[in-house]
Amino acid sequence: MLLQFIIGLVFGLGLIVSGMSNPAKVLNFLDFAAIRSGTWDASLAFVMAGAIAVTFTGFKLVLRRPQPLFGEKFHLPTREDIDTRVIAGPAIFGIGWGLSGFCPGPAITALGFGTAAAVIFVAAMLAGMWLARFIANRPSMSGIVTPADRVGA
Repeated sequence: MLLQFIIGLVFGLGLIVSGMSNPAKVLNFLDFAAIRSGTWDASLAFVMAGAIAVTFTGFKLVLRRPQPLFGEKFHLPTREDIDTRVIAGPAIFGIGWGLSGFCPGPAITALGFGTAAAVIFVAAMLAGMWLARFIANRPSMSGIVTPADRVGA
């Protein structure tokens, strides 16, 4: 449990240092119209590139192991088709990120600053998660299985 705390602490500090927990910085990055005027903030592109490089390297190293350190086996996706959920989920995420300047990790980190915007976003995010689970559990949608459903199985 100490290891998970340390990992979360490093992640949260990285979000704060990079500016990802500041919605104004994120919105300035997403404002591509500001490129012409020279006020566009491209610094988060470097944060994202760094995150992709670390993730790519981490996956390459970890997947060489026969099994994870804290589990019996790796749980990797096997589906390769693109369905409505693969399109709709990221679209909703992107719209929320673009309107608010928050995505889930930085929003939770920003709760530590006590801003009303972070509290409202996290409340709306939790309500959206509940609504998605409610819709997925409707009998007409019973064929939908989320990754969280597989954890308990």
